[in-house]
Amino acid sequence: MKAILVDDEPDGIRTLKKLLELNCPEVEIAATCSNAISAKQMLEEIQPDLVFLDVRMPGKNGLEMLMELTEQNFEVIFVTAHNEYMLQALQFSAVDYLMKPVDEDRLVEAVERVKRRLTHNRPERQTATLLHNINKIGSPMEMRLCLPTLKGFTIVKLEEIVYCEAQRSYTVFRLVNNKTIMISKPLFDYDKLLNDTIFLRVHKSFLINLLHIKEYMRGDGGTVVMSNGMEIEVSRRKKEMFMAKVKSAFKY
Repeated sequence: MKAILVDDEPDGIRTLKKLLELNCPEVEIAATCSNAISAKQMLEEIQPDLVFLDVRMPGKNGLEMLMELTEQNFEVIFVTAHNEYMLQALQFSAVDYLMKPVDEDRLVEAVERVKRRLTHNRPERQTATLLHNINKIGSPMEMRLCLPTLKGFTIVKLEEIVYCEAQRSYTVFRLVNNKTIMISKPLFDYDKLLNDTIFLRVHKSFLINLLHIKEYMRGDGGTVVMSNGMEIEVSRRKKEMFMAKVKSAFKY
């Protein structure tokens, strides 16, 4: 795989280059760039298979450069310094990313995922979603969630999700208008990802959007009636947290 490394920090390029040479011999480093302008030129000249792209750079950032391209016929692995909100935007967008300092095991895993997509001719194109989410950093409810599916991926607004249901190692998203999407990831992953939003795990099998609650019926833990008519049990141990979050969200 021909690759281009784009990072405004020379140390970042040197470190990533060394890690790739030691751990990913299948990656041929065709060029390195320190800014978006030179990176765009190299993309046109080299036609790489893969780009390691620093998210934030002085002047034009990597995402803005990608959005200017008429065609993106290469894979991207984003690289960024640790930032809680940036990490959330990357995770919501379901893109391949590496946090600095780059961990070699995560690097190998990301390269392997790219290889599989290239082999099956299934490139991912979540750049627009990531740019939207970065612009909404600090406002997670305004971010869009990219859900990987067998055919590709589906972009949804959080307000469109009524609830998520665990089915063994899969998660079923129940959306408005009775639309259903099954994802090959456990509910735990989305519980963690949506932790700072209006979603709450009320039962081992259900993660609900509090904005879609129509009614709450008291009981041992109680039961919520969702906007689509689904009745979901609130586990006894989750009841206190549920009531506290409802009071915080709706100020009653």
